[in-house]
Amino acid sequence: MTTLTDRPNTALLVVDVQNGVMKASVDAEAVIANIVTLVEKARAAGTEVVWVQHTSEELPRGTETWEYVPELARREAEPLVHKTYGDSFEDTDLEEVLAARGIGTLIVAGAQTDACIRSTLHGAIARGYDATLVADAHTTEDLSAYGAPPPEQVIAHTNLYWQYQTAPGRTAGTVRTAEVEFGVKAPV
Repeated sequence: MTTLTDRPNTALLVVDVQNGVMKASVDAEAVIANIVTLVEKARAAGTEVVWVQHTSEELPRGTETWEYVPELARREAEPLVHKTYGDSFEDTDLEEVLAARGIGTLIVAGAQTDACIRSTLHGAIARGYDATLVADAHTTEDLSAYGAPPPEQVIAHTNLYWQYQTAPGRTAGTVRTAEVEFGVKAPV
């Protein structure tokens, strides 16, 4: 269980599924479809969906590349966290958003595996959250020209090591989209 006291709730954290990110990502259509399924499951169960949106030189705020993919429509009541660093907690209001909702467990999906997903997972567990990665609902682009492994290997490696991630008093791991079961959120 999370080491954060009075945080019995779970949230689906959808990270950077933006047009400019997904256009170059491997298996983008399948990943987006899985994230759509996760969002539908979370909403049906009364589980919070928290959206994270990156801004950078490549993703200027307000542009088409910065917007979320059209398959994913955020509801007005669902929190949106804006970030400029890989870790979704770094210099954002994510911690305040989660604390206000009593959230201590995160189910994480999105992009990019080797940057924002990894950073956010590590940021979460270091801050006391339980953090589960949805193994078939994250992706990255091919950065092998810069010395990175092929994207399929980046994704597989991230799934492998996060499956066995541990920390005192916290849980981590991976789960596939079909296996995710959101419970009705507990009262705060």
